[in-house]
Amino acid sequence: MKRAILVTGHYWHSKRKAGFHWLADALHRLGWEVIFFTAPISWLSVIRQDYRLAYPVLQEANRLIQVDQGMWSYVWFTPWHPANLRLKFLNQLCHRLFYGYSKFPLKAIEPIISQSHLIIFESTPALLLFERFKQLNSHAKFIYRVSDDLRLLGNHPVVLETEQHIAGKFDLVSVPSQPIYRLFEGLPQLRLNVHGIRPELFEQEYVNPYPSSNHPNLIFVGNSNFDHNFLAHASQLFPGWHFHIIGSINNLPDRPNIIKYGELPFEQTIPYIKYADIGLQTLSYRPGMESMTNSLKIIQYTYCQLPIIAPLYLQSSRSNFCYYQPGDALSIQQALKEAFNYNRTQISKDAIYSWDEIIKQFIQTVV
Repeated sequence: MKRAILVTGHYWHSKRKAGFHWLADALHRLGWEVIFFTAPISWLSVIRQDYRLAYPVLQEANRLIQVDQGMWSYVWFTPWHPANLRLKFLNQLCHRLFYGYSKFPLKAIEPIISQSHLIIFESTPALLLFERFKQLNSHAKFIYRVSDDLRLLGNHPVVLETEQHIAGKFDLVSVPSQPIYRLFEGLPQLRLNVHGIRPELFEQEYVNPYPSSNHPNLIFVGNSNFDHNFLAHASQLFPGWHFHIIGSINNLPDRPNIIKYGELPFEQTIPYIKYADIGLQTLSYRPGMESMTNSLKIIQYTYCQLPIIAPLYLQSSRSNFCYYQPGDALSIQQALKEAFNYNRTQISKDAIYSWDEIIKQFIQTVV
């Protein structure tokens, strides 16, 4: 059995299902042994009240935990990790210290690294482990899956420096969107692989979660960068429309047509997307947000043939985007009307791939 290690910031049992969960799932179903390696997480995460602490990450720290036949979870917990300390002088003070992150003991996982065939790194501070993994196993194939722009995530400078230094050493650099592609342009091993989907999950029959179809149901799924101003305008402009917000979003307007769910397990979000009328990619701007034009959520909305409302800065080649100017009530009103009148039968699923297809593309590229 071939073995793969996926080095990711996500925890295997999290309610939030990110691309790396689905890559691990696809490899496992293809017959690979998979180790889902969660990092970074440290006492700094505890101080910052990291959402992953809602799960038993501390109890499982630095132990190999079997979650299924041929599927393992490993949480690499360290005293500290490279984190943006927000103040320039503090970041400079810790610069050399943070470069030592990779020297912490790997304990039970070290012999497994040396005997693995494929190692996939996500865009996280755990990139600092690349050289150490390479020393432990020079024969494995290494893939850098750039799920997110590290600049958008506000990482410490040592993480950005490390990415720049090691990107060309991977056997494959895979990116999900054109804006991220442009950051690595010139690398011969660079490939554009948009996020995938598990189509069989979305094709199942579900109970429609919306109590009424007499009004449009709009869905937002996410946990950060939400455009509160959009929702304040939209819910007031269309009091008969229902806005469903799934995710840990705080300070939402208190209106009867705004329904808040908090964070739900991924499988429970599927019917909310499948039976919605309009998808919301209503995000507030930060440098690097342009990379969200092909997020996992966009793929899911498009697969369910939803028109998508997004701010003007998220320019996409997809035809099902309806744009608004942030903060402009008239622009928001026009985008909502355009989405409501959109002919959903025109939305194509042709360019959407399954995660199985994407992981096969990875393997074919590096073998």
